[in-house]
Amino acid sequence: MALTCYLDAFSGISGDMLVGALADAGADQCAVGEAIRSLDAGVSVSFERVKRCGLAATKYRVTAPENKTHRHLSQILEMIEKAAISSRARQNAQAVFRKLGEAEAAVHEMPLEKIHFHEVGATDSIADIVGASVAFDLLDIDTVISSPLNLGSGTASTEHGLLPVPAPATALLLANAPVYARGPAVELTTPTGAAVAATYASRFGVLPAMTINRIGYGAGDRDFPEQANVLRVILGEPSGAVEALSVSVIEAHIDDLNPQVLAYASERLLEAGALDVAVQPLLMKKGRPGNLLRVISRPEDREALAQLIFAETSTLGLRFYSAERRVQERSWTEVETPYGKVRMKVSNEGYYAPEYEDCRKVARDSGVALKHVIAEANFAYLNRSR
Repeated sequence: MALTCYLDAFSGISGDMLVGALADAGADQCAVGEAIRSLDAGVSVSFERVKRCGLAATKYRVTAPENKTHRHLSQILEMIEKAAISSRARQNAQAVFRKLGEAEAAVHEMPLEKIHFHEVGATDSIADIVGASVAFDLLDIDTVISSPLNLGSGTASTEHGLLPVPAPATALLLANAPVYARGPAVELTTPTGAAVAATYASRFGVLPAMTINRIGYGAGDRDFPEQANVLRVILGEPSGAVEALSVSVIEAHIDDLNPQVLAYASERLLEAGALDVAVQPLLMKKGRPGNLLRVISRPEDREALAQLIFAETSTLGLRFYSAERRVQERSWTEVETPYGKVRMKVSNEGYYAPEYEDCRKVARDSGVALKHVIAEANFAYLNRSR
């Protein structure tokens, strides 16, 4: 059965940490090694049990030639094309390198075909990306979800000199993804790790609802005293809620705005992608009646919705905080009422409700009271379900 993999990147993510974590979760180490040898790049790999901050983990080590060869994207894609790996692993590994190449080309303002891969194109990094793609395939992972990424801070030494953390390519790869910096002032998320996460992850957020089957820990090179320098992967089967993710909540107190304008702003916010918008009356300072505007947003939509609130309302300040959103799995079915067809929303727990907009349209078109249309829709669904 295909599994969901959650990347818990509380100490960042790199290619070797990911392969180590997947191997720790059960990916066949010999099969990964054979796949890397088939690249014919003179690379060998090994797996070692280590501890990071007292936590047992698997360290993926790559032994590559001393001289690092600078390769063009086309050369790397050709190497992967000839490797003895599955079609899915090949396509995914090539997709990661294309995404990485596009980021490097943008950072250096050069055509993609002229980009030389330095650290990221060295044979050890090719082994990381191919190894991760093969390990995902071996574990039959269908969906990848990532936590917000800890990027680290400070500076990193590269072939281009000393660069700020996150490295420019890393920052570009993770545009619109939730990130933060905590812990030691070093690079915790590498360009390779960022490229894999950006390519594989269907979304970023909290641990999804799942039945946990396996857990793996992949070790980074350093052993920090203040935190376990590992990437944790949690593998499992989806259960219950199909949506379990972190959301951003945006709030503002407003006491000087025409209610008609506030209603219009709420409509605009929903049209722009807000998950929900609520307006709550409240008594503000100096005894003024006002409203609390609360908007629930996907993290990647937060800034756009905030700008829309500033544009459409009179508020001069906003509050942001994170929350978790869980939504039960639901399906749609259609019932026939004496007045027309109405869609019914049905949860996996058996709760049902007629779609309001359908009932509203049927009521207006037929001239029948809305409450009667809703009652008929519920009656039709119950009769059909018996």
